Amino acid sequence: MKVGKVPTEVLEEIIFKNILHKRSEILVRPGIGEDCAVVDFGENVCVMSTDPITGAVKDIGSLSIHISCNDVASNGVEPVGVMMTILAPVGTTKEDLDYVMKEANKAAASINVEIIGGHSEITDAVNRMVITTTAVGIQKKDSMVTSKGAKAGDAIIMTKHAGLEGTAIIAADLEDRLKGKIEPKIIEDARGFSEDISVVKEGILAGEIGVNSMHDVTEGGLLGALWELAEASKVGIEIYEKRIPIRPETSAICKALSIDPLRLISSGVMVMAVSPEKKQRLVDTFQKEGIAATEIGKIIEGERVLVKNSIRQVLEAPEIDELYKVI
Repeated sequence: MKVGKVPTEVLEEIIFKNILHKRSEILVRPGIGEDCAVVDFGENVCVMSTDPITGAVKDIGSLSIHISCNDVASNGVEPVGVMMTILAPVGTTKEDLDYVMKEANKAAASINVEIIGGHSEITDAVNRMVITTTAVGIQKKDSMVTSKGAKAGDAIIMTKHAGLEGTAIIAADLEDRLKGKIEPKIIEDARGFSEDISVVKEGILAGEIGVNSMHDVTEGGLLGALWELAEASKVGIEIYEKRIPIRPETSAICKALSIDPLRLISSGVMVMAVSPEKKQRLVDTFQKEGIAATEIGKIIEGERVLVKNSIRQVLEAPEIDELYKVI
């Protein structure tokens, strides 16, 4: 198989198929488009998500915190704690670990999350540092938001701009390859995108307003996340390419490396399906809080399409993320 997430068909045929034992307390189980598990704790539920950081070198400490907390936020809940596992290659120094932990602590403090445990190890099983985090949140049972609730007629809202995380990673880790192709100021500004990786704030706000479905945009990029949201809800989706916001820095970097910004890893972006009645309130709330929000399409019956230059193209399941084509 190719580098990146295990393909959807393999997840269904092998991974999910072999998860056989069930417990009644589990309310949300593994599925396409579902990044969180939900466990019944009576009036409350425990929401958990785990993710590794494998595609970045610099900023790995902060990214590791945000990526799993973003998943929990996609259920409309505030994460409260993170467990962190660090697998570091032979030759890692105390200074390397100190830098990573200071980054992680700073990121955790920025979203009011505590690092509550984990594991750290030097091992020859990896040739660069790999960090996996598991985030935990608590939520009232009647306030649950999942990826499965999208309904025909819902508007699709995305926050921020496509390719956000991938742009920041490339600018930080591949600066030497970009020099001579892109203005230094553009690279510097693109690195700054890492400050917008968290979607915890918009996830909590959307949960309070009551969206029907929510999914943070990670590997596979914006189009991959939209396909997963539609797949989880078993609905169609119609997305208008010309409405999708892409920053000039992302366009310049993607053009220089011949990659597609719409299929580039985009932590920091949240996509939501919301009823027409709540759509404007959601957008106004985000804008009041300084979060850019754009309506880019709608949930429909049947087909899943991207409308590009008035031509309807089939929206395919996510494959290898564009980031892995260049790192």
